[in-house]
Amino acid sequence: MITYLKHGRSDELKTDDESKVRETVTGILADVQARGDAAVAELSKKFDNWEPASFRLTQDEIAACVNSLSTGQRSDIEFAQAQVRRFAQAQRDSMHDVEIETIPGVVLGHTNMPVASVACYVPGGKFPLVASAHMGVVTAKVAGVPRIITASPPVQGKPNPAVVAAMHLGGADEIYTFGGVQAIAAMALGTQTIEPVSMVVGPGNAFVAEAKRQLFGRIGIDLIAGPSETLVIADDSVDAELCATDLLGQAEHGFNTPAVLLTNSRKLAEDTIKEIERLLKILPTANTAGVSWRDYGEVIVCDTIDEMVQVADQIASEHVQVMTRDPDYFLKNMRNYGALFLGARTNVAYGDKVIGTNHTLPTGKAARYTGGLWVGKFIKTCTYQRVTTDEASALIGSYCSRLCAIEGMIAHGEQANIRVRRYGHRDVPYAGVAE
Repeated sequence: MITYLKHGRSDELKTDDESKVRETVTGILADVQARGDAAVAELSKKFDNWEPASFRLTQDEIAACVNSLSTGQRSDIEFAQAQVRRFAQAQRDSMHDVEIETIPGVVLGHTNMPVASVACYVPGGKFPLVASAHMGVVTAKVAGVPRIITASPPVQGKPNPAVVAAMHLGGADEIYTFGGVQAIAAMALGTQTIEPVSMVVGPGNAFVAEAKRQLFGRIGIDLIAGPSETLVIADDSVDAELCATDLLGQAEHGFNTPAVLLTNSRKLAEDTIKEIERLLKILPTANTAGVSWRDYGEVIVCDTIDEMVQVADQIASEHVQVMTRDPDYFLKNMRNYGALFLGARTNVAYGDKVIGTNHTLPTGKAARYTGGLWVGKFIKTCTYQRVTTDEASALIGSYCSRLCAIEGMIAHGEQANIRVRRYGHRDVPYAGVAE
């Protein structure tokens, strides 16, 4: 039996929120497309009270940001980037070009090549997410993307030094200080001073996610990364303090962050609710985390492990932290998640900041059909074919001709027939079926 001790916001209210966001984003995209830099400047002043002479940072401005960091801060950023780079390189090394001869004289293959240009967005908002620079820029760099541009909103009226330093150290070619929908629009559509990119990646708030959704098709995107989500799966091998800490650790992202506890221990469930109430009285970010917990927090109690797997796959959470006696059972049996964190020794914050896997992950149940950002997202796998003998062309052509006749595609069939006539040394009538 599956029991909900606490429910989050209703689907109806969530849908109403989404429609308001959609309308706002549509207007901003149209404005930036029509007026370019002028629209970006007005929107930046309106939303961020930021109106610099140029949104692109100069080399001197970038150097000033890097030099403002302490030795320890720079070292920590470089350590995190080394972990991301190492894992991304292992992923890239697993991707191989392919060429095989399927039948004598017919050679098929694919080659892996990076996209030409990418924009990596780094959210600001309540927290300047330094780690998002690693996840986007470093991964794109490992993929071999020739042009990498970045953007992040100003923090307290100026570029955030740590974010800028992370972008620069990661390998960004152009760094811009602007944010929100106007930043996504400027980089995706281009302006009088910004050359458009082929792809935009990176997390963001609901407005940024909606902008990427509406622009998809005109540009590529990594995924629709909406508000952060976390699911803690636990049994009585761990305690309420650990569960509560890990739930609130993600709930502080914003006011609409789902944080869900899934357990087969009713006592742990009830104790965790009490522990969350205690921690919210002392947590410095309780004003944010408390709203997320109130509106989006859930506590679900199951009778069996299999029920827990079933519910977890239905939730399809961005982050899934498994703290049970046998966490590998969930690794072997779960199918829908952005990233798994197995055992009490790890946690979502490790993945968010430093451990090396990418923290840009699917939300809103998108984990049912996609994984998160990885080096392969920046790679186009493009096929080619080569026919090297007359005999092979005539053989493939005869099959192609007959298959085109089934579909009634006469001109397609003649593409095959002309080659059968030329290379097969046989008479094949126009639009006929090769024998």
